[in-house]
Amino acid sequence: MDIGLLNEKSLHADLKAWYARPDDEIEVKIDGYFIDIVQRTHRLRDRQGNYGVQEDQEIQDHLLVEIQTGNFSAIKRKLTDLTARHSLRLVYPIAQEKWIVKRPKVKGDARTRRKSPKRGQIVDIFRELVYFPELLNSPNFSLEVLLIQEEEVRRYDGRKGWRRGGWVTEERHLLSVIKRRLFQDKEDLWQLIPSKLPAEFTTADLTRVMKIPKRTAGQVAYCLRRMNAIEQIGKSGRSYLYARSSEK
Repeated sequence: MDIGLLNEKSLHADLKAWYARPDDEIEVKIDGYFIDIVQRTHRLRDRQGNYGVQEDQEIQDHLLVEIQTGNFSAIKRKLTDLTARHSLRLVYPIAQEKWIVKRPKVKGDARTRRKSPKRGQIVDIFRELVYFPELLNSPNFSLEVLLIQEEEVRRYDGRKGWRRGGWVTEERHLLSVIKRRLFQDKEDLWQLIPSKLPAEFTTADLTRVMKIPKRTAGQVAYCLRRMNAIEQIGKSGRSYLYARSSEK
């Protein structure tokens, strides 16, 4: 088995199987890294570099696809390094609907299954994007967010799961993909901001118009500022005041 598959989790494997096309390559080592999926397209070019011409030499373009189901901090170095030389797409799932399955706590108990009241949304991507928002300014980088239905299986472990009353997540499974959205640059990301946002705004305005928690609004502002989509123009009371950047 490839080393890249040794610690693969169920949700990651499910998403890789869902995303891959029949002619894609799986777990390919490139520049010292194992890549989840390599998608290749074959085209023809002439000796002057023009595409679409017959009787010429064949070249091979490729898109590296990395699927991340956990924290973005763990892959920052890998993505930054690879995008310097390759086209790379990061695929990230957000659970719009989740079912929680609890294995029997003790022998004789029944397994339980319930639907979580929490509903993820695409704007939640900002919570992870804070680790490398500048990458969206690279022509080699794109981000695809998948809204999914998933099942989370938990088991009881009183030593580890004190935050959840002793329950820890054992594995996650993909049930279905509800929606997918591709972000190729900061302008794509800006489309998540409602048009009713004032021309000059604070994070409180983001909280109000986007209907998101204050913490998430701060992450939105941070990401947009780091990728030069907005700029700080002053203060309104104790809050920073922002406006869309004139830089394209």
